[in-house]
Amino acid sequence: MSDEILSTIYLLLLIVLVFPGFYYANKNKKIFLKNLLIWIGVVGITIVLVNFLQN
Repeated sequence: MSDEILSTIYLLLLIVLVFPGFYYANKNKKIFLKNLLIWIGVVGITIVLVNFLQN
């Protein structure tokens, strides 16, 4: 249980560190939303695969 909490905290801190650079590189809202949707898709697929392969 504590490993899951630490992993979640680590990922949230990583997002906090990466997001400002990601936002700065994508000042145009259209490009920003496109890239954000792509990353959400990549993370979502990764989460589904990890959960599927663990069972």
